[in-house]
Amino acid sequence: MAEKADILVIGGGIIGVSIAYHLALKNAGSIVLLERGFLGVGSTGLCAGGIRTQFSTAVNISLSLKSLDFWTHFEEHTGVDPEFRQVGYLFLASRPETWRLLQRSVRLQHSHGLPVELLTPQEIHQRWSFLQWHDLLGGTFCSWDGYAGPHEALTGFVRMARRKGVRICEQTEVLNLHVTDSGVRGVRTTRGDIEAPIIVNACGPWAFTVGHMANIRIPVKPIRRQLYVTAPFRLSDQPIPLTIDLDREWYFRREGEGFLLSGPSDKEPSFQTHTDHQGLVVMAEKTIARVPGLQQARVSRGWAGLYAISPDHHAILGPVPGIEGFILANGFSGHGFQHSPAVGQILADFLIEDKACSELSALSIERFEKGRLISEPLATFRD
Repeated sequence: MAEKADILVIGGGIIGVSIAYHLALKNAGSIVLLERGFLGVGSTGLCAGGIRTQFSTAVNISLSLKSLDFWTHFEEHTGVDPEFRQVGYLFLASRPETWRLLQRSVRLQHSHGLPVELLTPQEIHQRWSFLQWHDLLGGTFCSWDGYAGPHEALTGFVRMARRKGVRICEQTEVLNLHVTDSGVRGVRTTRGDIEAPIIVNACGPWAFTVGHMANIRIPVKPIRRQLYVTAPFRLSDQPIPLTIDLDREWYFRREGEGFLLSGPSDKEPSFQTHTDHQGLVVMAEKTIARVPGLQQARVSRGWAGLYAISPDHHAILGPVPGIEGFILANGFSGHGFQHSPAVGQILADFLIEDKACSELSALSIERFEKGRLISEPLATFRD
């Protein structure tokens, strides 16, 4: 175990390894990444891999666009194909308030240059005839959106981070932070102490625990979400987008020769990561209501992962006022995987070149104390 580092990153999910990779690209010195278990075993390895630009706040659209460029050139950057499938995202609305939200969101999205289409129920039926459409008021579709493989993406970041000299330590739990009046000074781990003047908290659902070590409250809570996969099943010869039924809080997409189907998310926080029978029942009811043809599909497996939810469903990003060197990358609320390239770039620019940006200002932890929470209904849907 190294006794000193220029920068410590705590957390071996997609956010942490992206930050470490982008820091290494800028020759940030000695970088050590600590993971208490194995890389990607938390939220990253259990996520659905969605990548979308269809948000309804400028800051999330900005993170999406900065990330999208990286996703489309991911193999060139890392040598690993992330299996990014740009099949598009299709949002569906069956309630008037949801339909109005999509219409407002499209105006913002168009102002950022996104090719989002506003669709009538008849147009949705013509393009995706396998969907039950009679209750719909409309929908939106963007061909730039899609999904990638979480394992492949993590592998790419890890491979290049190591090649650039990042020291990655698995099965190394942080027990405490060393914090003085002048800022962070290092950590105590199960494998010894490490001194470092900069520490990045990229701990996903466990962000609160590391924040507590520095005597600050990071408002992030873990929420269980269940997912299921069917056995191989033929539904349609038409291209199938990642389809989100906003009013049912349900989505599905291709997964190999079968389909990935979203189950329910819990209302109360917990660290549980098991599926249950009720979750399977809820998923089946929502699936059959929107895609009747999947009634004959057989569920082959399921799993549960954790969202790291912030109070306004937006990330918490950047320095902590009053604790020099303590940097946050937390609370991504179901959008950490897709925004990980932008987060790595932004924090590397800030830490190495002292470049501030609008995202850091908007997503500062100070917004909660100052009452500047960000309102975005589309961010509350976690994919």
